[in-house]
Amino acid sequence: MTTTAEQLTKKKCAPCEGGVPPLSSKEAQELASNVEGWAISADGKVIRREWTAKNFVAAMAFLNNVAELAEEEGHHPDLHLVGYRNLAIELTTHAIGGLSENDFILAAKINRVPVATKG
Repeated sequence: MTTTAEQLTKKKCAPCEGGVPPLSSKEAQELASNVEGWAISADGKVIRREWTAKNFVAAMAFLNNVAELAEEEGHHPDLHLVGYRNLAIELTTHAIGGLSENDFILAAKINRVPVATKG
């Protein structure tokens, strides 16, 4: 059964200390299809999304809000700000060396964080 973005946002990231396998390619693709804007890396171990914020202040506000959300979830993404307003976020579950449901839960929740974008 497919898990929708709405269902993902109602879940909480579970602590992961390793010892479980990463999601299969099929499982990861199914979950990725339900989190708009996120793409799986070529090696299948990371999901990534990019934004162009309206300006530096908007970019920093978004990253700060994402940081608060990540701390609440106990699952921490790699946050990138380049060229003062170009944002990228990468998610992976380091303890298992690949993707877990936690990555998609946080991606779905990040998609709900407002960001003032260019245009």
